[in-house]
Amino acid sequence: MDLLLDMKTILLTLVIGHLFTAVFIIAYWRQHKNESTIRYFFYAKCLQATAWVILIVRDGLSDPLTISLVNSSLFIGYAFETISVLKIQNILSKLTRNLYIALTIFNIVGFHSILLFDNVEKLRISFVSMGIATGLLIPAYKMIQKRAASMVTHVLGYLYLTVLVFLLIRTVSAVFFETLISFYHMNGNQTMVLLGQYFVMIAGNTGFILLMKEQTDQALIRLANYDDLTGTLNRRTFITRTNQYITSYAKMQKPITLLLFDIDNFKSINDTFGHDTGDQVLVDLTTRMKEQLGADDLFARYGGDEFAIIVPGMDERDSSLYSEKLRQAAEGALVPGLQLSYTISLGVLTVIPDERTHLEELYSTCDKALYQAKRNGRNGVYRGAVDKQLVHA
Repeated sequence: MDLLLDMKTILLTLVIGHLFTAVFIIAYWRQHKNESTIRYFFYAKCLQATAWVILIVRDGLSDPLTISLVNSSLFIGYAFETISVLKIQNILSKLTRNLYIALTIFNIVGFHSILLFDNVEKLRISFVSMGIATGLLIPAYKMIQKRAASMVTHVLGYLYLTVLVFLLIRTVSAVFFETLISFYHMNGNQTMVLLGQYFVMIAGNTGFILLMKEQTDQALIRLANYDDLTGTLNRRTFITRTNQYITSYAKMQKPITLLLFDIDNFKSINDTFGHDTGDQVLVDLTTRMKEQLGADDLFARYGGDEFAIIVPGMDERDSSLYSEKLRQAAEGALVPGLQLSYTISLGVLTVIPDERTHLEELYSTCDKALYQAKRNGRNGVYRGAVDKQLVHA
C-alpha cells in the first residue's frame, strides 16, 4: 500500500476522532454554556482537527505556509487542552493559566523566527518538541503526585509523562543523531509519529470524558451529602456519620460531644431585613464556625438556622471551652457588607457511648439544653445532663 495513502488515512482518522469528540462536547455544552472547561476542550479539538485537515489538503507538503499553519494550530490546541484538563480537576490557578498564555505566545513567535530566519528542519523539530513538552510538564507532575486523585487521573498523568519523554527523545534524535522524526518524511518515523498522535488523541479524549464524568459524580455526591447554602453536611448525612462515630467510640470507650446551636432572634432578622439577608447571616456563621473546627469534627445544618456539631474524643471540660470559643466567634460578628451583628445560643452534651446509645435521645437531651440557654437570656452555653435511661433506651 502506498505510504502517502497510509498517511492520509491516519490523518483522516485523527480529524474524525477530534470532530467526533467535538460533536459530543457541543451536545453537552448546550446545557452547560457557562462551563469554560468544556469550551476550552472544544476549542482544542477544533484546532487540532484543523491542523490535520491542513496537512491533508496540502498533501503533506513541507512548505513554510503549511508548516506555519499546522504548528500554530497545534501549539494553541495543546495549550487549550492542557488548560481544560487542569481546570476540570480544580488545579488551574490564575498564574498557571497566564503561564500557558505566555508559553503559547513564546512558542509561536519563536517557531516563526526559526521559520523565517533559519529554516532548518531539525531546529524546528527541536523547538516544537521542547515547547509542547514544557506545556505537558505541569499536568503530568500535578496528576501523578496528587495522592487523593483517582486512577483515571494518575493514568492520564502518566500518559502525559510518556508523551513528554517521547518529545524529549525526538529533540535529542534531531539535534545529536540527525534522525528526523517528522510529519513530512515518508518513512517509518513518519508513520510512528502519526500513529502516536492517533493513540494520544484516543487516550486524551477518553481521559477527559472520564474526568468530566468523575466531576459530575462528585457533584452529585456533594449534592446528596451537603447543604447547598452553607456547604455543611445535611441532616441525613450527619446522622449516618454520627452513628458511625457512636459505634466506633463505644468500642474505644472514649467520649463524644454533641453541640446544637442556632442564631438568636433569627426570625426577627428575616422579618426585618428579608430572607436574602438571613441567608447571608447563615453563610457568615458557618464560615466562622468552620474556622474553629477540628479535622475530625462533623458539622451540619440540621434544619433552618439550627446547626449540629459532633466533636469526637473531647471530655466535658474541653468541650465546654470549645463551646465557649464557638459562642465568642459569633458574638459581635458583623456580616460583611451589612451593618448587622448576631449571637448564638448553644446546648452541649458529652457522653461515653456504648452499643445501646442512640442519637435520637442524645439530640433530644441536647435540644433541651439549647432551649435552656435561650431561656437564660440567649448568647450563652448550657450543658445538658446525661440521662442514662435515655442514652441506653
